[in-house]
Amino acid sequence: MKDTIVLQLLLLLIASSAAQSVVSSTQGNETDRLSLLEFKKAILLDPQQALTSWNESTNLCDWEGVSCRTKDPRRVVSLRLVNRGLVGQISPWLGNLTFLRNLALPTNTLAGQIPASLGCLRRLQTLVLSNNTLQGIIPSLANCSALKVVWLNNNGLTGRIPADFPPNIQELQLSSNGIGGTIPPSLANITTLKKISFAFNRIEGSIPDELAKLDRLEILYVGSNQLVGRFPPAIVNLTSLIGLGLNTNMLSGELPSDLGNSLPNVQILSFAENFFHGPIPTSFVNMSNLQVFDISTNNFTGAVPSSIGRLSKLVKFNIEMNKLQARNKQEWEFLSSIANCTELQGLSLAGNRLEGHVPSSLGNLSIHLQHLYLGQNQLTGSFPSGIAKLPNLIILGLDYNRFTGVVPQWLGASKYLQKLSLSTNMFEGNIPSSLSNLSQLTEILLDTNKFTGNIPTSLGKLQSLATLSLSNNNLHGRVPEEIFRIPTIAQIGLSSNYLDGHLSAEVGKAKQLMVLLLSSNKLAGYIPSTLGDCKSLEDIELDNNIFNGSIPSSFGNLFSLKLLNLSYNNLTGPIPDSLGNLQLLEQLDFSSNHLEGKVPIHGIFKNITATHIDGNQGLCGGTEDLHLPPCSVISSNSSKHSLYVLKVAIPLACILSLAMVIFVLFQWKRNHMGRSMHMSLLSLDSKFPKVSYKDLARATDGFSASNLIGKGRYSSVYRGKILQDKNVAAIKVFCLETRGAQKSFIAECSALRNVRHRNLVRILTACSSIDSSGNDFKALVYELMPKGDLHNFLYSTEDDGNSSKLSYISLAQRLSLVVDISDAVAYLHHNNHGSIVHSDLKPSNILLDNDMVAHVGDFGLARLEVYPVSSSLGDSASASSVAIRGTIGYIAPGIFQFSNTIVFFLFNLQV
Repeated sequence: MKDTIVLQLLLLLIASSAAQSVVSSTQGNETDRLSLLEFKKAILLDPQQALTSWNESTNLCDWEGVSCRTKDPRRVVSLRLVNRGLVGQISPWLGNLTFLRNLALPTNTLAGQIPASLGCLRRLQTLVLSNNTLQGIIPSLANCSALKVVWLNNNGLTGRIPADFPPNIQELQLSSNGIGGTIPPSLANITTLKKISFAFNRIEGSIPDELAKLDRLEILYVGSNQLVGRFPPAIVNLTSLIGLGLNTNMLSGELPSDLGNSLPNVQILSFAENFFHGPIPTSFVNMSNLQVFDISTNNFTGAVPSSIGRLSKLVKFNIEMNKLQARNKQEWEFLSSIANCTELQGLSLAGNRLEGHVPSSLGNLSIHLQHLYLGQNQLTGSFPSGIAKLPNLIILGLDYNRFTGVVPQWLGASKYLQKLSLSTNMFEGNIPSSLSNLSQLTEILLDTNKFTGNIPTSLGKLQSLATLSLSNNNLHGRVPEEIFRIPTIAQIGLSSNYLDGHLSAEVGKAKQLMVLLLSSNKLAGYIPSTLGDCKSLEDIELDNNIFNGSIPSSFGNLFSLKLLNLSYNNLTGPIPDSLGNLQLLEQLDFSSNHLEGKVPIHGIFKNITATHIDGNQGLCGGTEDLHLPPCSVISSNSSKHSLYVLKVAIPLACILSLAMVIFVLFQWKRNHMGRSMHMSLLSLDSKFPKVSYKDLARATDGFSASNLIGKGRYSSVYRGKILQDKNVAAIKVFCLETRGAQKSFIAECSALRNVRHRNLVRILTACSSIDSSGNDFKALVYELMPKGDLHNFLYSTEDDGNSSKLSYISLAQRLSLVVDISDAVAYLHHNNHGSIVHSDLKPSNILLDNDMVAHVGDFGLARLEVYPVSSSLGDSASASSVAIRGTIGYIAPGIFQFSNTIVFFLFNLQV
């Protein structure tokens, strides 16, 4: 009997325990279910219907993205919804999923803050919220003691990096946010860390020395921040590093000489865009696993280590934009050594001080090479023949060198070539027709060379071409209509050539065209109205041609247009009123044509500084600031009209007869004046001393190369002693054989004859005469600036004699230079003789005297707008302008707009 009672009690206890377990399990599942339903409520948009299965009829553990434990109680352990397009916020109810180990919601559009309740999930191991639009600070995760992986990259998070991360984290990915502050030294306590990525944030300060304790660290990416100081010594102790990225910061100093020995396992190394200087440590060659080596945009000097070829696994080698040199055979040995890097795909030596001919060993480089950049050096000789042995090239850059000769036809065999940049060299001859065989070409940049002949019509076969830049050459013939039929063409630059004929109506088929530059040619005929069909056009420059007819009214359909320059043509008729509706139009220049009629008063025409219509005698009306005569009203009374015709016609006939007599007398007198009428504007003013060609030749020792201190497109500058005080002056001699040099001389005279300012280069006198051979000779004499130009001062090496390195220019000096240049520009824009727009402001045109005072010079492209006051030469309220220049494709770092990059060149910061 007793045994029976004991057995019954035992069964009752077991049943009670089981019942409690079932109740507990049910309550836990219900909490998880309610929490997930609250998460669903916070999702505003579910385009892929990822949460459709989250309903009452489906078991919680079968909902999409939800995983549960296999044993009871079946609690939610994982929520994973990757790239499902979810829009909304992360519900704080997820903090109730107490068994959750994995939370992965990357690549959605989740906004708002990361709920602080996630910090209560003590079993959480993985937190992945990358690629969303989350904001706010990172909440404390100190209680998530099991946490190993934290990926919060590519959001909009702000605040600081938390100093209380749990101790078992292995991966910490916070890149591409707006996080500021410093790197907390407490990270050194997380000895399990293997990967740290804080790149693309606003982190300041230096890398803490305490990080040297992280002996398991494999990845350290802190690029694109605001870190300062010298190379972090802690890094030398991180012997397990595989990837190291310090690029795009403000780090400086020399690299440790034994860095390559300390980090033998590194595969990716990027120190680009900092202020490191000194030689490249030869110990780098001991990083036998190195695949990516990028030290571009620093101030490294010396020669490239000749043993660099020991890096046999190298895939990318980028040392561009430094001060590395190769001036002799020994210093060029590194190129032969790189031939041992059989896996090399990218090589950039651009923007250094490499000189002479490119060694033939270039042809021994890896056949896998795809990107080759040799631009912005001082390379000479003919087109490098070794390139013919590099069959897989995708990008070839030889721009801004001194190459000569013809571009070989065999270049057309590089069937994978997509970008070809040969700009700013001295290549000559015809453009190779074989380029039309390069079916994958997207960019052809051949501008600023000496190419002759016609533009090959076969270029129209390049159906992927987006950019064609052939400006500043000696090309003749017509603009081939075939190029307008290329469906992808977006930029066409053919300015400053000798192209003639009509502009084909086929231009309207270039639907993707954004930039059309045809300035300074001999194009004639009507401007095709079909140009208005190119709805993507932003920049049209047709100035300095001989177009006639009217401005197409279809231009009013170009709603993306930002710049329109039709100046210096023979255009007639009215200005289309529809141009005033172009809301994005920023600059309009119709000056020096024969336009007539009423000027619109809305849109761009209300901005007098952006609208240039001077030199059109028939225009009237417009805004008051244009000071144009009012438009007359024609009477409808026919009798009065007939009387008016008689009153006007008779006196007009008399005036015309008298004008013919005066014209004949004027022509006779002009033939006896000879060349004297071509004297410089400056020579008309007695306050400038007169000098002859013989005086200038004597002052420069016959224009000796030893006295040459600078050379540009239109002129050469010599040092010489002239005038009675025997002071050394700078003598600028114009090369009148060069197209545009005469116009540059006149522009500079016009700009400087009536301006005086302490921050403008002072002109001493001018000379317009003939040389010893009877040819025209024109020169300007300036006060010599002993310190040279700002560009050479900033970017020269210590051994350049009178130069200093950028790092030695004090902050006060830099600010003073900014103020000097600003004063000069303000004076030019607002002086009482008119407004002068320099149009070519860059470091090489800013000269420095012995006191480090900046003087703005080189006014060859200046645009002068004279206010309506009398002129000493008798010209009334007139204005002249030099054509607005455009450049497409690659732009040299020295060419910039004053308003936003003067500080960059003075402080050498990354813009």
